[in-house]
Amino acid sequence: MSNPGADDGRLTGQIVAERLTVRLDDAVVLDDISFAISKGSFVTIIGANGAGKTTLLRCIDGLVQPSAGRLLIEGRPADARSRRELARMVSYVPQAEASGADYDVRSYVAMGRYPHLRAWTGLGPDDQRIIDEALQMTGTSQLAGRSLTRLSGGEHQRVRIAAALAQGGSILLLDEPTSFLDYRHQVRILDLLARLHRERQLTIVAVSHDLNGPISTSDTVLALREGRVVAHGAPEQILDRAVLERIFDTRFDLVPRPLLGLPIVVPARTPGGSP
Repeated sequence: MSNPGADDGRLTGQIVAERLTVRLDDAVVLDDISFAISKGSFVTIIGANGAGKTTLLRCIDGLVQPSAGRLLIEGRPADARSRRELARMVSYVPQAEASGADYDVRSYVAMGRYPHLRAWTGLGPDDQRIIDEALQMTGTSQLAGRSLTRLSGGEHQRVRIAAALAQGGSILLLDEPTSFLDYRHQVRILDLLARLHRERQLTIVAVSHDLNGPISTSDTVLALREGRVVAHGAPEQILDRAVLERIFDTRFDLVPRPLLGLPIVVPARTPGGSP
């Protein structure tokens, strides 16, 4: 992921953090971190609660401003772009929450087109085509007329991803995309993300607590601890007992899974539950 391709040693990539620091309420949440994400990568960000994972996603989306350093999107600081311009490049699916909004699914997905609409203009034929494609890609076309309030958790998550696709950016950010979903819907979301990465060549950056989830479809893992990068590399390098213990300060058991090439990761427990 770190990609010092420039002659002067500076990091290059579609997304680049240069000594990025973020302070929120007098607390340092991200502490002088640097990394690069190449266009078309699938990156999973891991780390314990409070490590700075969600804050990093929000920096990439321009919702949180750096206190020091820079976050670059395609060579320009994210905070130097207008909100509309950045929204045409980056789509963000935050952590799932129950929706009380009584929109139908198609209307909700159509809201993803807002960065492309001029004042006082409606959706044109191209917008409608893009909305149809987003619904079809996520397997939600049959839900188009249903209210958001009548969706299951898995259906709602696919609709949220459809709205992000309708937004049209080449960077897709997801915060805990499989949390609170049953196993069937977890698999469906992971398969969808793998397909978007493969067929749409999207750059995907996903935060996850699940060490057996999005990592299985990632090409790179970025690990944070207390706001600093403590490890980054291929999934098979990160899913190592010593590396995971350094990230999470706890022990893990790794169960071989030869067909996938990555182990199943399980927190180690002492028999009887003693510390």
